[in-house]
Order: sequence, then C-alpha cells, then structure tokens
Amino acid sequence: MSKITTELLLERAVPRSTRLRKIETLNLSKLQLKTGDLDPRLFSRLRHLQKLDLSDNLLDKFPNSLTLPDLRVLNCNNNKLEDVTALKQFPLLEELTYENNVYLTLNDDYKVMFLLQNLRLLNGKDITKLANHVRRVNSRKLTSKVTAHWEKFFRDQLPEQHTAEQAKSIKKKFLKSVQTNVVCGPSSLSEFTRWRVKMIAEEFLSYSLGLELSTDLEPEEKIEENEEESTESPSEAAEDEGQVTVTPSKRKRNHSKSRSKSKRSRTQANTKEEAVVNPRKSSRLQDDPAPDKPRSSNQPAKEATPEQGDEGTQKNGEQFPKGQSNRRSSQLTEEQKSQEQDNGFVSLTPVKNSKGKEDVSAEPLHFLQCHSKGNSREDFKTQLWSCVFEPLLDSGARKDPVVSSSRTVATCGGESVCLIDCETGTVLKKYKVATEEFFSVAWTTLTMAISDGRKKSHNILAAAGRRGIVKLIHVAADFCYGEIKAHKKPIATVCFSPTRETHLFTASYDKRIALWDIGIPDCDYNFKASQLLVLESLSIPLRIALVPTCPEQYLLAGCESSCLAWSIKLDKEQKNRPFEAIFQFPDEDGGMTTSHRVDGLAFLNDDVVVSKSSKLGCIYLWSWSRSFDAKGKGCQRTVSAVILAELEWSTTDMSYLTLSTCPAKGYVFCGDEKGSVWMYNLSGHTPAWSSAKGKRSDKKIPPAQILQWPELRAKGEQLSEILVNNVVSDPTFTYLVVLTSVNITAIWKKS
Repeated sequence: MSKITTELLLERAVPRSTRLRKIETLNLSKLQLKTGDLDPRLFSRLRHLQKLDLSDNLLDKFPNSLTLPDLRVLNCNNNKLEDVTALKQFPLLEELTYENNVYLTLNDDYKVMFLLQNLRLLNGKDITKLANHVRRVNSRKLTSKVTAHWEKFFRDQLPEQHTAEQAKSIKKKFLKSVQTNVVCGPSSLSEFTRWRVKMIAEEFLSYSLGLELSTDLEPEEKIEENEEESTESPSEAAEDEGQVTVTPSKRKRNHSKSRSKSKRSRTQANTKEEAVVNPRKSSRLQDDPAPDKPRSSNQPAKEATPEQGDEGTQKNGEQFPKGQSNRRSSQLTEEQKSQEQDNGFVSLTPVKNSKGKEDVSAEPLHFLQCHSKGNSREDFKTQLWSCVFEPLLDSGARKDPVVSSSRTVATCGGESVCLIDCETGTVLKKYKVATEEFFSVAWTTLTMAISDGRKKSHNILAAAGRRGIVKLIHVAADFCYGEIKAHKKPIATVCFSPTRETHLFTASYDKRIALWDIGIPDCDYNFKASQLLVLESLSIPLRIALVPTCPEQYLLAGCESSCLAWSIKLDKEQKNRPFEAIFQFPDEDGGMTTSHRVDGLAFLNDDVVVSKSSKLGCIYLWSWSRSFDAKGKGCQRTVSAVILAELEWSTTDMSYLTLSTCPAKGYVFCGDEKGSVWMYNLSGHTPAWSSAKGKRSDKKIPPAQILQWPELRAKGEQLSEILVNNVVSDPTFTYLVVLTSVNITAIWKKS
C-alpha cells in the first residue's frame, strides 16, 4: 500500500461514505501504513471523525498536525510507536489503546494521562482515578518541589536588575539542576518525572518570574540535561562521524597515550566515528564513550543522583531511541583521499600478520570509535573492557546464512554500552549512563509473557561497572527495564548460568561473588530480583567461569592474588560460602605458589582451563578434573593445578590483558601491549590432553598466527601504546572483536 487517498478513506469508512466530512468512523488497520502515509492535508478534511482504527500498521509516531478536532476513540495497537506526546493534538480523546507497541513504556502511560484531560480508558482499563491523581496530586507535589529548589539554590543568583544573558544563564542552570535533583515517585517513572519537572520549571520561570523561555536548549545542553541513562541511535551518531581513509602506505604514530600498570584510566566518550578498516574500502570512524575495566581510574566517577526503590525490585523506564542503520561511506578517489588526509582525518594501513606456521586469513573490517566521552573525536583514552556476542533466538526468523551465525556483539567501556553489527560496522544501539563506568556485559534469553498472554523469547543484556549496579536491558525494545544494586563497590565482571537463564553471577571489588535470580519481567516490566548466594574471596575476583560439565555445582575465579573454586549447589543451606579449593601454579623459581594474579580465565573445552597469571608471558592450560579431584573432601584445600601445556606469549609485565576461547574451533585468543592478537589453534592437542595419562608438553606452544595492529593516524598524529584489553570471537570464529585502551574497537573477519 502506498499512500492514503480520498478513495481509500471513503471506502474504509464505517459505513462507507461519499464525502470525507461526513465520516465518523474509519478503519485503516492492516494496511502497512507508515507515518509518512498520514497526510495532514487529507486528514484535516475529516472534521467529524470520532473513531479511528490504525492498528496493525508500521507507525513510529504521529504527525503533529492531523487536525481531527472531534476524535474520541483511537486504536493504535501493534505498531512501532516510540512517542505519545503528539497525541495531545486530540484533546477530546476518551478511549485510547496502544498495546503491543514495544517501545512504549509505563512512562508513556503517565504522559498521555496528563496530556489528555478527557481520557477515561487506556488499553481497556478505566484510568479515571489514577489520571486525576497524576494531573492534580502529582503535579502539586512536583510544583512544590520545583519552587523549593528555586528558592533554595537559585533565587539569590538572579539579581533584581538582570541582563538577558544573566537570565539565560540562570535558566539553563536551573532547568538542568531541577531535572537532576527533583525526585518523586518510583524509579520506574523517572522519565515521566523528569519530563513533568522540566515542563513545570519552564512554566514557573515564564509566569512567576517573567523570564521568557524558549524551551529548545542548545544541542549540547540537551545532551547534558538528559536523564542519567539514555541511548543514541546510529543516525544521531552519524552527525558526528568523521571520514576515515585507508591508505596503502604505513605511517608513523606520534599520538602517545600513557598507561598505568595497575588500573588504567578510562575516559567516557560519546562521539561516534565509525571506522570501517578495510585495505580496499574507505570507511568511517565512530566515537562514543567506553567503560573501563576494574582498575583504578585517574578520573573520579561523577556521583549519580540516587534513584528510589527497593533493592532488586526497580523498574526503570529508560528507553532507547530505535536503532537505525549507518551508511557506509562510498569509495573515495585518490584525490579525495589525499584531501582528507590533509584535513587531519583518521587513516590506517593494515600490517601483514606475522609469526606462526598457519595463516588464518583474517582481514580487518572496521575500526570503530563508538565509546567516546562527550562524542569527542579527540578521545583516544577511553578504555574498552568487555564484549559478548548476542545469542541467537530459536525463532527461525533469520534466514540469512551469514546473520544466522550471530554477528551482533555488545561492547562496553566508559559510560556506554554499544551493540554493533560486525559485518556492516553499524552501531545498532547505544546505551549511556553519564555517571557510570561499564566494565562487563553478559547475555541471557528469557521467555517473557506479552500482553495477550502468549510467551516469547527475548534476549536480555546485563551491564555493570563502577557503581556496583547491574542494568537490565531488553534490547529488542531499546529499554532498560530495571537495575539491581548488587554491590557497594565496583563490579569487575558478570556472567549468566548456561542452564538457569535467570541466574546471574556478579564479581565485585568487595571481594565477593554474588549469585542473583533476576526473575522474569511481566508485560509491564515488573520484576523482582533476589540474592541466592555470596561467595567469599581472598582478593578481588577479576574473571569467573562456570565449570562446563557441572555449571550448577562449581564456579572458578581468577583473582588479584589467587585462583579459587567454590561449590554453588543451591541444595545447601549455607548462603555465605568460603572457597573450597585454592590452586597453586609454578613460580619463577621453579617451585609452586598460590599467590599470583590471574587476570585471564576461560574453559577451552569441558575440562581444559586456560589461565593467564602474573608470571611474565605465562598462559597455562590445565585440567580442571584432574586438579580438583585431587582435592579430596574438605574445604579450603590447596591443590596443584595439573598443567597440560604453556603457551608462548608476550614478555610484557602489563596486567589485565585478558584472554578468551572459541571451544567449537579449539582456539585461544589473547592480545598484547602492542595492539597485536595472538591466536592459538589447539584442536590438534586436545585429544592427547583428554587422556588421563596425558603429560605436560615440554615446549611452549607457539601461536598459529599473530594479527598485528594496522598503522592508524588521527588528525596527522600516530596512535601508539595500543593495549588489547580483550579479544573475543563469535562461536563459529567468523568475526574477531578486539577492544583496546585507546577507545578503538577493531573487527576482523576470517576469510
């Protein structure tokens, strides 16, 4: 169906009509209508329309000037609506339904209750009493708080004889401050509260103080005054994108970034410059903030305004703008390339892979700068820490053989979490918390009830960091529906149980690992989280892994000064538990020690553990079963790890360069202090290790290949000291995602 015509309107009228002005009931459902199909000039002729059915279409919003002065009943079920404020143009509306619009939340319900004074029924429910409370009681409370905030903090700042510039300055400061500090009601309604507070504050300044308001702030301040949690779509990011040119010749770098040996400083950046790095294609570089890892930050985190609600029972109501696709830049001519280089844009040169007997034939696809602080293209300090590929849903909806191999990855660093399509380099969605540093992300799939009673599987993303709070994000709905105040200190890493989809482990700087049941949210996103276990550690847990053969029984953790294992069986009454085993490894003097930092930990298969410890260039492969079985009965026993092999790696003394595995392909990946990725193909070794008599390899196993960092220049300066904090492949080893210390996400693809 293209656009709505006069003939269509007359035909879909109930009953059919010969003139538009006579139509009172109109059914435009199931026509695949988009917002652009609603022509205000045509609809303005429907002067006496009282009932309108727009259900089962593709509307994402309403035009602001439909001019339906007599509209009383509106049905918008099963669309893609993202905002309801345009409905205020229908002041006589009495009945409204917009169920199954996944982007609308409880906050939108409250907005329409306030905006539509005659509304009686919302989604089939009588909201008369609640609406009166929202319009009167809630408004009185907020007005009182807004007035008090002015009197206490801003009244004395405005002189009686003030200039226009002074008034403008005070106005902006007040609007920003009042939205941040005036809180009323549950945190699930925080978006609605900020929306009303801004409205009340503008009216207060305009009418009480005679300050004329133009409610449209400058773009920068709109960003600053946004709620603490917000999201950006790729289209918004594209406005800040700079061109990145791929050149055939190497270039030296001058842009040096220092790095501490303990915890590296992180910067939160929000400029999106999408850099598609391909030797043959020009590309864009995307800037955005990236969360840091659990290390000390040189920049103290800004304190967030506390949100109300009981621990583990919040429903937040932060909503993402719907993701849109970024366009890849077109091929540049040589003249354009040289011109852009002169203008100081980013350019890079791929470096051939070195070392190793095997050529994996991986080529760089994209370099993305999508975690920048303040959307700054100058941000090459924000550190990126964690990335996880999105699991596939069993819906069978994806038929593309490439897409079916999971090419969407969640990355975190600084104040933001991004969802990236690895093939196109598009930042699909972005979630930001201005006062947070995200250190870890994890996926789970929950079977949730939808409004008509049916159940559907949805992927949920958990993100956590410096504030000790876990954010729960319903990705398909672009909606952060809740949070769990899990710890009082930063959370270093999180992971979900592979067998119990609601069980989430959080490892914190408080030297504890907590197991949470996050619950399943209902159709209104109400949920209740509960703490099931607390595991006590000797030092800060940096990496955690559930034992593949018994994920409901044992958890292994690499910590600042040890490697520990706990029993996590829920049939025991003891909620707070000490560790069951502490593992000792070879030290530099040839002896065995339990005191060492384990900053990398993962299972290669059901039994083989890969761990990276503080000894220079030391990555061990060892047997979980043969090591743990030697423990025997009892608690807190010291056991020697049964070493199967050692991997040849960098001799750096830099900590927190973590490793990962691809069990399906038998690969281990680990980055180094030079931006390189060491790849080990161990599929030929695992059969020998599975034998109970398998002995330790005498020689270190070299990498199959080392992917070297391409030459990358930003505004004429060369980036240097690029540390690879994390590197992760998808389950089929099609894509390799590399997270760095310089706010660059590199995506490689295996040919």
